[in-house]
Amino acid sequence: MLSYVVYIAGIWTYYVARQSVTKAFIWAYIPILLLLPDYYKAITPGIPDPSFNQAASVALFMVFVLKGMPGYRFSYTDIVVGVYAITVSFSEYLASGYSDAQNLMFYELSSVLFPYLFAKSLIEPFNLRYDFAKSVVLCLCVVFICNLYENKMGSNLWQLTIGRFFFPGQGDDWVTTFRFGLARASGPYGHCLVDGIIMVAAYRFQRWLQWSEAWPSKIKQLAWIPWFTPAQLFTLMILGGVLSTLGKGQWLAGIIAAGIVIIGRSKQRVAVMSAVIGAMIFVGIPLLLAFLNYASSGRINAADDNQETAAYRYELINVYMDVAKEHLWLGWGLMKWPVAPAFPSIDNHFLLTYLNHGVIVVGLLLGIIFIMMGRLIHHGMSQPFAEPRGSSLAFTLAAIFLMYLIAVATVAMMAQSCTLFFLVTGLSDAYLRTSIWDGSSGKENTQVTDTRRFRFHKVL
Repeated sequence: MLSYVVYIAGIWTYYVARQSVTKAFIWAYIPILLLLPDYYKAITPGIPDPSFNQAASVALFMVFVLKGMPGYRFSYTDIVVGVYAITVSFSEYLASGYSDAQNLMFYELSSVLFPYLFAKSLIEPFNLRYDFAKSVVLCLCVVFICNLYENKMGSNLWQLTIGRFFFPGQGDDWVTTFRFGLARASGPYGHCLVDGIIMVAAYRFQRWLQWSEAWPSKIKQLAWIPWFTPAQLFTLMILGGVLSTLGKGQWLAGIIAAGIVIIGRSKQRVAVMSAVIGAMIFVGIPLLLAFLNYASSGRINAADDNQETAAYRYELINVYMDVAKEHLWLGWGLMKWPVAPAFPSIDNHFLLTYLNHGVIVVGLLLGIIFIMMGRLIHHGMSQPFAEPRGSSLAFTLAAIFLMYLIAVATVAMMAQSCTLFFLVTGLSDAYLRTSIWDGSSGKENTQVTDTRRFRFHKVL
């Protein structure tokens, strides 16, 4: 019964949403998503067991629909995301039956489809891009502070407090791992690498906010800190959050993705883009070949832990590709493929998805990443140079997609990192449809939603 505390998140979100759906999304749903673990569930007989953010998601969606889905406009991306969620659910239903599959089906609705719809409907159409990004950044600053305790003490604060009192026995499988003599912080996300992905995404949002001059020069509550402006302080805190996870794959993904942001910050975008692409070709390909040679040596011949980890991920592909092909289209079902004893962990989200749900779902996921990234870069390149420098949201969102592409090749895209991915997808879809200018100077930073029924009204 103690686990029913989860429903308080839904009740609170519903209450705020009755007053304002947008406020409930920005200041209720997002903090619940990013500050409370997804692995704690309200064990409820007869219905799917919701987590905190799933309860909030359902409550917000109820009010969102009752109020006529404000801000929503259909787009083809809706079909892609909808088919993705349905295919995952159908795959699991075929593999396990409804009774076992209901929680995953509920997850695909409450943690994938609903957040996507919220982001595309409630951010850009209501000019709330800064509020959304600020909510993400402020929540991750709180997580960073808690991460410092885990780095030092080796214990997760969420498990010591919320888990111990309300969810005994839940989340015990998530343990703190160590690297360089320090505990790798996982925050409320179960795994340090999931925390790393979310922190890198938040870092990109924070740098965009800083370059856009979206933070005030002084915040009353932070006036006692003389050395940094609020924007600089938040940037350092989020960077500290990235470092606290000690995830080299996420660090590398963030560094590579920064190349896209560099294009957006330059007035010579074509030249810089050519240089970035050239660097990826002439530097990236030799590095990739060197890495493959490094990883293909095998774990037995590995010189150190780093090479052994790389070899493990390399060998995964060879071991499981043939297994995945046996259930090519819809997969084996969630974690139901035959496990090779020497490879119990699938540290590659695309391979894991292929095994679980088949090639259709993998294709849809890769399609979302590459098509969105391409559309965002094309949009950013076609717009006038954004002032202040770096305030183009297009390049920031494209960089987040590239970061996800690289990072989840080394870890599963699970829990809140999956939900954040679809929030970014929804925001990107609405941004590409409604944005006419980037920048924060005066009224230039506007997003226009055309509510008129017929476009020829513009001509008249």
